[in-house]
Amino acid sequence: MYAFNYQKAGSVADAAAAAAKSADAKLLAGGQSLLATMKLRLSQPSAIIDLAGVADLRGIKVESAGVTIGAMTRHAEVASSADVKKAIPALAALAGEIGDRMVRNMGTLGGSIAHNDPAADYPAAVLGLGATVNTNKRKIAADDFFKGLYETALGQGEIITSVTFPTPKRAAYAKFKHPASRFALVGVFVAETANGVRVAVTGAGPCVFRATALEKALTAKFAPDAIANVTIDPNGLNSDMHASAEYRAHLVTVMAKRAVAAAK
Repeated sequence: MYAFNYQKAGSVADAAAAAAKSADAKLLAGGQSLLATMKLRLSQPSAIIDLAGVADLRGIKVESAGVTIGAMTRHAEVASSADVKKAIPALAALAGEIGDRMVRNMGTLGGSIAHNDPAADYPAAVLGLGATVNTNKRKIAADDFFKGLYETALGQGEIITSVTFPTPKRAAYAKFKHPASRFALVGVFVAETANGVRVAVTGAGPCVFRATALEKALTAKFAPDAIANVTIDPNGLNSDMHASAEYRAHLVTVMAKRAVAAAK
């Protein structure tokens, strides 16, 4: 690692003020992604602002319309929450499949979606449920938040404070995981919401995306057989030593069918 300045923020306002002082400052949430990239010298921030001490960024609040989860809430907290399991069981199940036990006890919701790794699980839930990302400056709809490879709609000094997930009629997440990292080679979150069927895919492309062909078929009939013959175009999908674009395209339909079958 290179040398950097470290500051532990006491509030969201403190963190925003500190981040505004340096164009390349980084916010430290769980550190599961940031510290790894710093060790590899892929990221070289001049300043680190630690959010661990900001109590307002943690917690889970369930209301009639949905669930709001603080940005610094750990994956393990979401996975074990009785309230989340009751309101949106698919969200709790997804959180319980992220990484390993250490990652789940250190990683945070806000850190995950701000980093926007192309194979991360949480972006699929945010996009699949049509969630709202709340920041210290505004509210951002899920469809407008994820912009590309490691890119989001967040501006300089903008901090995710929480995410509000609408309660779906039914939903589920299925992923084909890498055996070592447990990242999604392909993960599919399917939800029947008040505004229609949404299908979000992670791991297959440079960024999480909605599979509109699957959404259309499931709107007509919400059943696995309704999408059995839907083919996904492999053009633009990821291709690497773990899986070709064609294989990932095939997995999208397979994982979607499993998610639909499990949806409740």
